[in-house]
Amino acid sequence: MTEFKTKTPNNFDLPRRINRLGELAYNLWWTWQPQAQRLFSHIDNELWEKLAHNPILFLREVERSSLNEAAQKSEYLENYDHLFAAFDTYMASEGTWCDEAHADFCKNPVAYFSMEFGLHETLPIYSGGLGVLAGDHLKEASDLGLPLIGIGFLYAEGYFSQRISEDGWQDSINNPLNFDDLPLAPMLNEEGEPFTISVEFPDRVVAARLWEVRVGRIPLYLMDSDIPTNSSDDRKLTARLYWSDINFRIAQEILLGVGGVRAVRALGHNPGVWHMNEGHAAFQILERARELVAEGKTFAEAIEETRVNNVFTTHTPVPAGNDEFPLWMIDKYLASFWPKLGLSRDEFVDLARNQQSWGETFSMGVLALRHSDGKNGVSELHGRVARGMWNFLWPKLAEGDVPISYVTNGVHASTWLARRLGELYSKHLDSDWLNRLDDPTLWDQIDKIPDAELWEVRHHLKRKMVFYMMERTRRRWMQGGFHPVQTIASGALLDPYVLTIGFARRFATYKRAGLIFSDLDYVLNLINQPNQPVQIIFAGKAHPADEPGKQLIQEVYRAVKKAENGGRLVFLEDYDMNVARYLVQGVDVWLNTPRRPNEASGTSGMKAAMNGALNFSILDGWWREAYNGHNGWAIGDDVAPNTESQDEGDIRSLYATLENEIIPLYYDRDASNLPVKWIKMIKNNLRTITPQFSMRRMVKEYVESLYIPAVK
Repeated sequence: MTEFKTKTPNNFDLPRRINRLGELAYNLWWTWQPQAQRLFSHIDNELWEKLAHNPILFLREVERSSLNEAAQKSEYLENYDHLFAAFDTYMASEGTWCDEAHADFCKNPVAYFSMEFGLHETLPIYSGGLGVLAGDHLKEASDLGLPLIGIGFLYAEGYFSQRISEDGWQDSINNPLNFDDLPLAPMLNEEGEPFTISVEFPDRVVAARLWEVRVGRIPLYLMDSDIPTNSSDDRKLTARLYWSDINFRIAQEILLGVGGVRAVRALGHNPGVWHMNEGHAAFQILERARELVAEGKTFAEAIEETRVNNVFTTHTPVPAGNDEFPLWMIDKYLASFWPKLGLSRDEFVDLARNQQSWGETFSMGVLALRHSDGKNGVSELHGRVARGMWNFLWPKLAEGDVPISYVTNGVHASTWLARRLGELYSKHLDSDWLNRLDDPTLWDQIDKIPDAELWEVRHHLKRKMVFYMMERTRRRWMQGGFHPVQTIASGALLDPYVLTIGFARRFATYKRAGLIFSDLDYVLNLINQPNQPVQIIFAGKAHPADEPGKQLIQEVYRAVKKAENGGRLVFLEDYDMNVARYLVQGVDVWLNTPRRPNEASGTSGMKAAMNGALNFSILDGWWREAYNGHNGWAIGDDVAPNTESQDEGDIRSLYATLENEIIPLYYDRDASNLPVKWIKMIKNNLRTITPQFSMRRMVKEYVESLYIPAVK
């Protein structure tokens, strides 16, 4: 094994008394610690907001006088000392859940592969839900003491920024990242040079350097192919997330799977579990088999030995959502690989052969499913759909016996829960409520919280969201090139005292963002009722190559900018994790209208529910498990889909529920102007959803149902 070291930059000019702020900036633990964030913002809040909560840039640009002033304030220093005492205890702790519940298992790490990781908006190496889920997984693993290592890519261009034209068309802007401005530590060899791994292709060798991101106790290793020894095309392999060019795509996935294994080995790790978050990393299966063949084992022996500790999580309920490559691409990119396995070309293709209408393919989903003992969907319904979709791989089994289980997704509470709500829970529930987050008995105490206090916090969060969006719109106007119509469409007239509905997610056609506008005149009349007004906020991106998705954004935007809505319809451009936090914390109702059963799970509604927003959703994914008739509202029925009739029935249900139930309930107030029945539903929502759909429950379930069996 080559020796390596991690060099964490810390070149800030900080007063000695508070110089550990530089250390904190390079560990993303601060992103889910409100008190840590306040250590930065209390020095210069205006600059902290201007720099989009990037502590690296902040410490580099903040005035020395502001630092000196903070270093002399007793209250600031008291908070500083308390925070770093908590940080040191956290990083050194041995009494974690994993240590106490599964000590033997926790001796071996879990290698967690994902094409994207959504950890914070300052590190834009994610596109949406899959990446944010992966980021939350790493954070909760850290909190629970699970020895996990993440493997992914450092995208030189990040994920694109979105600009919406006056006509509603999405323009995609690629912003090359300055790695010096990010919480990254370069990994160096013993000579002090960049630490690299390499992957052989039939006609060349591709190298990638390694970077480390600290996520609490968890190391995330990111590969970067933009190095001088690579060709110009190969340098672009890690430039961008989800290349539409299929040649880049397959080379990317080979680098992730094969290169990822080699990175893990080179860094001295010997994982007991290899977890693939979607099929993009499935080539790791073949690389690990190659290692064993090189040691003298037959391929049959090698693939069986690796199968035991492979875990594969599928996130797509439709066959087209799985990456599949035509066989000529396998010949082009992997012809040098199958001889190393002792296989012929046909034997190699048989490992993942799939039949499509347009010909035979090499399916990453098939590769992962056939060669992993642990296989799961991400909700109960998705598990059922996946068993039906992949039944052909087990033709002798009935659909219900197909060995694909499910672990319903969850969300990381410390990342997504509003600070004011956390303070309310500490006051009325249990000072240790966060460590008991997944304990239903804790949430049985939710009625201890006075209605007035809960409502005041909810109203505070909505005001905070509205003021943020107004300020964001003001800054966009000042940049120039912003039409007055766009200013109104961006939220300049939002009212914090009006029932507010949020819809924010990737703009894929199956999510039916425009469903609520099926009868636009009806909607405009409904939201403009003088005594019961409604405002609806939309946000989300479409993949740059997804023309139908971009057309859907345009359709929604054209409805938003109609003068008749009076500013009560809003589209927020450039949706990211920061915008998401304001939305899930501030809206009253979270709207979700996918075409069932295409929403495998969904997590945005969980984040909103955890903050006291009420879900109004199709009974798909996670909501089908969560809904009980008293914690939100369902759109349509729990029945098998029929595309056209489903649309018609869902529209009728959406309008009737909105007009006859949601709006009247919100505006039904007692003598103190409290919506008592609405608050009761909020409490039912918190009681039933928060423990069950937390990342804490989810990671524990992965450990006990999939990880531990993989090492036995």
